[in-house]
Amino acid sequence: MIDKELLEVLACPVCKEPVELTADGKGLKCVKCGRIYPIRDGIPIMLEEEAYFEGEESSSSEAEETG
Repeated sequence: MIDKELLEVLACPVCKEPVELTADGKGLKCVKCGRIYPIRDGIPIMLEEEAYFEGEESSSSEAEETG
């Protein structure tokens, strides 16, 4: 789970808007552009190239699965 204080200071690196925890708790979703940044081992991965949009599978997850 992401600490509330950390969540308050994190922002989307693309549009600089706040992010909120996704319903499943596996990512942080930008309130403006809708990009979802994955959370791995409790660490939010706030990199544009790691982000995906709802309905898409995370590209890094696909790479790990097909490995």
